[in-house]
Amino acid sequence: MTFTKKEFKKEFKERLQERFALSVSDASNKELYETLGKLVTSHYSKNWKNTRQGYLSEKQKQVFYFSIEFLPGRMLKSNLLNLGILDTVSEGLDDLGIDLEDLVQEEPDMALGNGGLGRLASCFMDSLASIGMPGNGNGIRYEYGLFKQRFVDGYQVELPDEWLNRGNIWEVRRESKAVDVHFGGKVDLVEQANGQLKPMYRGGYSIKAIPYDTGMTGFENDTVNTMRLWSAEITKEDKAKFQNFEGRQELENLTSVLYPDDSNEQGRRFRLSQEYFFVSAGMQSIFKYYKTLNLPMMEMNKYIAIHINDTHPAMCVAELMRLLIDEENMSWEKAWDVTSKVMSYTNHTIMSEALEKWQSSLMKEVCPRIFQIIEEIDRRYVEEWQGVFDEGLIKRTRIIRHDQIHMAHLAIIGSHSVNGVAKLHSDLLKAVVLKDFYTIYPERFNNKTNGIAQRRWSQLSNPMLSTTLDQYIGKSWRKDTNNLRLLLNHEDNKNLLSDLEKTKFENKKRLAAYIEEHNGVTVSPHAIFDVQIKRLHAYKRQLMNLMHIVKLYLDLKENPNLDITPRVFMFGAKAAPSYHFAKSVIKLINETANLINNDPDIQDKIKVVFLENYNVSLAELIIPAADVSEQISLASKEASGTSNMKFMLNGAITLATLDGANIEIRDAVGEENIAIFGLTESEVYRYYNEQNYNSADIYHNNPVINRVVNAFVDGTIPNCQMEGQEIFDSLITYNDEFFVLRDFMSYCEAQAWIDASYKDKKKWDKMSLNNIAHAGHFSADDTVRKYSEDIWQIEPIRKG
Repeated sequence: MTFTKKEFKKEFKERLQERFALSVSDASNKELYETLGKLVTSHYSKNWKNTRQGYLSEKQKQVFYFSIEFLPGRMLKSNLLNLGILDTVSEGLDDLGIDLEDLVQEEPDMALGNGGLGRLASCFMDSLASIGMPGNGNGIRYEYGLFKQRFVDGYQVELPDEWLNRGNIWEVRRESKAVDVHFGGKVDLVEQANGQLKPMYRGGYSIKAIPYDTGMTGFENDTVNTMRLWSAEITKEDKAKFQNFEGRQELENLTSVLYPDDSNEQGRRFRLSQEYFFVSAGMQSIFKYYKTLNLPMMEMNKYIAIHINDTHPAMCVAELMRLLIDEENMSWEKAWDVTSKVMSYTNHTIMSEALEKWQSSLMKEVCPRIFQIIEEIDRRYVEEWQGVFDEGLIKRTRIIRHDQIHMAHLAIIGSHSVNGVAKLHSDLLKAVVLKDFYTIYPERFNNKTNGIAQRRWSQLSNPMLSTTLDQYIGKSWRKDTNNLRLLLNHEDNKNLLSDLEKTKFENKKRLAAYIEEHNGVTVSPHAIFDVQIKRLHAYKRQLMNLMHIVKLYLDLKENPNLDITPRVFMFGAKAAPSYHFAKSVIKLINETANLINNDPDIQDKIKVVFLENYNVSLAELIIPAADVSEQISLASKEASGTSNMKFMLNGAITLATLDGANIEIRDAVGEENIAIFGLTESEVYRYYNEQNYNSADIYHNNPVINRVVNAFVDGTIPNCQMEGQEIFDSLITYNDEFFVLRDFMSYCEAQAWIDASYKDKKKWDKMSLNNIAHAGHFSADDTVRKYSEDIWQIEPIRKG
């Protein structure tokens, strides 16, 4: 869409008058933000309607992407950019005495996810629309986003993120599309005259699922797809059952928070109910849509693709079987044929604790009919492969084992495609984690390396860099980031290298100002900004980063004249509320920061900053300013990573193990433009197989490591005796599960290389340029094209 600055200002003032009866000078930023938001939605609403009607009239095959997390962040600037009016609106507001950035701050950060999984889902939503593919999101409209993180005496404290308190201008409530989701009770299978078994429900209750739709605008095209998030309300029929406090509480928990605490039985029941709620609501909605097409049920896979993003929506398999068998009276064999052709599954982890399992008794209590269907899928699976494969393999791959339902097994058995999210990850799935399934279904396994929505992570979060790139290579990269390779023609261009350096410095100044305001710590933009931002987990090894900081601190205490480049170490991470180890690491980092930042002997050569309440908006501030991207998980543990791609796009140098997509980053940029350290995946597995890792030996025989580890318990770091002992025990007493001590000296060598390389500005600037130039390799647009062609078999929208 296009309109002039004059037209925008006129329409904006008229809408402000209509909505609030105010002039610009009298309106608050919140009122101005809401006015602008409504103006934006009105400009894409016609395209949204046309997109939906086009799918219907053309009977276009669509993908429905089921994810328990979506992490879109703020949407105002993203929508303005995609509609092609960001500059016009920004300049028009400026004429009216309004700073667009002030209005952006009024928008709550839509934090409906925990990290990479939810951000990937949102990147995919952006890319599907931007490349004109018919795709929809399906998730939960959490009343509270992931908790707000605060630090009190160095400890993480969780506060509710009441992001909906002020409404959400981007969503549309569609009560006419509501469905009922049934829970609990008993289900009897009664034989009918034709011999078929018909389920008869006794007891239980229903929850009304109300969809709230958000338009997903494509980049400079007319496509607007839909992200549908479900909210829970009480049905009229079951109102009486929710008069008491406990009943109300159960309903509220259903769509109140992401990942309710599952450390007790009640929490596990809520979490399972939550998963079935959005699966059943979404599947019923798709089923109703398909029936309006008046097409044969047996041909559903030609018009519908359903994608299971991680194990949380795995019940999609059983729910589609329920709809086909119970409501359409289809035979089991035909229903299974349809279901397996419609479903596809992305695995996001090799960590066994993240591959969900549910007690059979709990599934039977919460979703009795789904439990019956899963039992039958499991029985037929065993029957199908009996005598074809050995009994041990069949037992290991069953859905129901040891009275537990393995959700990953359900997703694999019920899908036609299973993919990992980086080459190493996919290879490990086939060779180790899902080796038995690969033996049975080799044709189902494939790789789709993750990608990022590069418009958000360059054009939106780093406009200064984007303008610089435009000057030297033109604007074609904004549509096709593979054209960033044009930068390679300029790697000896001193003016470009200088401009890239200036851009980075300006972004560092901006972040330094934020740190001063929010952390009360003064940091120099001339220092190396060394950043690790990701979920706090033992395998991501924030602890190793901290150990290196402690080593530098001890070295500087011994020799204050040590020649090191000043460095600011930054962390951004939330720990799951019940994850004790992770919260102890946060406490240790914060106490180490207090110690170092206030020690005059250090002469500001190192600073440590833990940025509170890390989210998408904060990432957009941090990533453009980063010099060093810490990607230091134990090799074989990180499925892919996407922050590594975002940092690369913004010119940071990756410091990494050969894990996840780091391998593909190395292959893209060349070994001279990345800092690699640590064990390889094969070396890690050799330790596992030989069971000969002994962290105590390393601790006792390496004086550097001995001194650093002792600092956790000898009083060097104050105010954390209990947490320090816990970390000490994890490393020594419990044999260092993630090989932190084994990789530590190699990590220190890589850090020394970073220090030396930064001193050579010409070398550093060239490395930075090379990282930007090769970042187009990790575009979510390209990743989604591969999903579309290889898995979903969807095509670009046909324009009538």
